[in-house]
Amino acid sequence: MPVITKISVQKHNKDRYSIFTDSGRGEEYAFSVDEDVLIKYNLKKGMELDDFAVTEMLFQDDIRKAYNTAINYLSHRMRSESEVREHLKKKEISDSVIKEAIHKLYEFKFLDDEEFAKAFVQTKLNTTDKGADVIKLELKEKGIAPDLIIKSIEEVSFDEQLEKAIKLSEKYALKNKKDSSRILKQKIEQMLKRKGYSFSIIRAALDETEVEKEAGAEMDALRVQGDKLHNKYSKLPEREYRQKLKMALYRKGFPMELIDEFIMEKENED
Repeated sequence: MPVITKISVQKHNKDRYSIFTDSGRGEEYAFSVDEDVLIKYNLKKGMELDDFAVTEMLFQDDIRKAYNTAINYLSHRMRSESEVREHLKKKEISDSVIKEAIHKLYEFKFLDDEEFAKAFVQTKLNTTDKGADVIKLELKEKGIAPDLIIKSIEEVSFDEQLEKAIKLSEKYALKNKKDSSRILKQKIEQMLKRKGYSFSIIRAALDETEVEKEAGAEMDALRVQGDKLHNKYSKLPEREYRQKLKMALYRKGFPMELIDEFIMEKENED
């Protein structure tokens, strides 16, 4: 059996040690191990090593290297177990080693999917305008278990989500005030749905947002849209012009009585 002849600290990594052995052919480099593995197996000069012991030591060393790789990955921000597994797989680390490294990370509290989910939800609520449905999907993509997703989302209050949805609605309404009331309402609904807000939140937010314009404001919005369409269709024969202008404005959500009023204004201008 080979006998350890020398143990030396590696030049570029003070946490790793090179092991030299002699199997009867003179001293030669055998393998290297992490300091923890060195201590765990009490490696020292003159110690005999059999194949089984070396295999076990190298497996433990691979676990330690995977663990250190994961710790470095986790040092930048919190990660889910699935993210850590994927990162280690990209490093071409075997599944058996990853399994042991993950177990070790849980043991020393570096991994906790429940805490990760809670922190993720709060971060998204504090730094983005995303609603609960979109956040759920993002947690699913990060490999969080369904029960943990539900648990973390349940901690978000209805009022907290509604407040954000109202702010988004008001901002959108102000930015798109040239739209008709009907189209504006539809656009706000679609916008909030895309951002992940539930139907109940959307309905409550619209109730709190001034979407319905007064007659004067609605007519002002119609004139803005109507003038553009008038210029587009003004060269057409009168009957075709009226038909196309009416249908285009109606599709934009304006009531027919205001459309007729606008067309009369245009005819009087002529």
